[in-house]
Amino acid sequence: MAVEKITMPKLGESVTEGTISSWLVKPGDTVEKYDAIAEVLTDKVTAEIPSSFSGTIKEILAEEDETLEVGEVICTIETSGAGNAAAEAEEKVPETSNEKTETTKQVTLAEAPESGRFSPAVLRIAGENNIDLNTVHGTGKGGRITRKDLLQVIENGPVASKQEQTEQPKRETEKPQAPVRTAAGDKEIPINGVRKAIAKHMSVSKQEIPHAWMMVEVDATGLVRYRNSVKDNFKKEEGYSLTYFAFFIKAVAQALKEFPQLNSTWAGDKIIEHGNINISIAIAAGDLLYVPVIKNADEKSIKGIAREISELASKARSGKLSQADMEGGTFTVNSTGSFGSVQSMGIINHPQAAILQVESIVKRPVIVDDMIAVRDMVNLCLSIDHRILDGLLAGKFLQAIKSAVEKISKENTALY
Repeated sequence: MAVEKITMPKLGESVTEGTISSWLVKPGDTVEKYDAIAEVLTDKVTAEIPSSFSGTIKEILAEEDETLEVGEVICTIETSGAGNAAAEAEEKVPETSNEKTETTKQVTLAEAPESGRFSPAVLRIAGENNIDLNTVHGTGKGGRITRKDLLQVIENGPVASKQEQTEQPKRETEKPQAPVRTAAGDKEIPINGVRKAIAKHMSVSKQEIPHAWMMVEVDATGLVRYRNSVKDNFKKEEGYSLTYFAFFIKAVAQALKEFPQLNSTWAGDKIIEHGNINISIAIAAGDLLYVPVIKNADEKSIKGIAREISELASKARSGKLSQADMEGGTFTVNSTGSFGSVQSMGIINHPQAAILQVESIVKRPVIVDDMIAVRDMVNLCLSIDHRILDGLLAGKFLQAIKSAVEKISKENTALY
């Protein structure tokens, strides 16, 4: 018999950690290779973790709602095979000297708090760097010490013990957070894993990206007339709706070909201009928001885009979006107009360079050829990463979309 380790898998590009949503097994359960053992949440999608081996679950090392980095051990499994030599070699503590081995024993047995439970990665790092675990403030669930906590200690140097931290006076500049007062009738709503992931992703975007904002108004009268003239027959023949959103996605994809700088990502010492135009679309499912991707949108017809919008929305609302559905987005378009919004400023879908809000189409009096006319008008609101883009380029991009939308008509626009 051999005991193998199952680690947090890499669940997509740029995904570095995941949160255990729920365990589907418990110690003592027998599983086959590839059986789902846990559900995990990232800032992109909910997915299942498959077992890497056939055997019996020995120990669960990660708690529900705990966030772990890719590669951290989440559980162990007892198998009948000889074991995975590569995995064992990766996790094995290097024994460069007897002194090193003795140090590790001291940390893991003598210095570890009695009430603590540590992953093998935490014990290994603590031993290799002679870290007293009693001095480490754990940020995991229930104060559990994580691998990230130890790396922070290594980077910033030794920290005071927990007792010293408690006793030392607070700095005058520190302002303790005021307790949130509740009153009769208030209801506390726990934050679930998906909402935590959304909150984290949005916070990172606002902290790292200097947002700038621009808006243009577009005359969509021709679009409204054309779509109204074909929507019923389209639904009857194709089985799904021809939405206004599909026309806007097509116009955005065309504009991105003309202005590829908007289809970029900030990468520290360089800007990555993406060759594929993969448009992320925001889809609400209950109180949650998912952002699946229409791949190579510039190569698709309006009909093809409408079909993908319908399929992705159906998957999101039934909880069947896959990791592949969520990967590779290079620009985001959000249909805020479906909620009646007429003006908004979107938070950029990090690490993309921009997000476009398509607002509600409303009838308004406007001046046409020096006369007042009632037209179907829509606002397009663009948020940009000001490190990559400036107002001039953003304005040209919006003008290209405006021109494309205002030209839509039965004569000028092919659905197929």
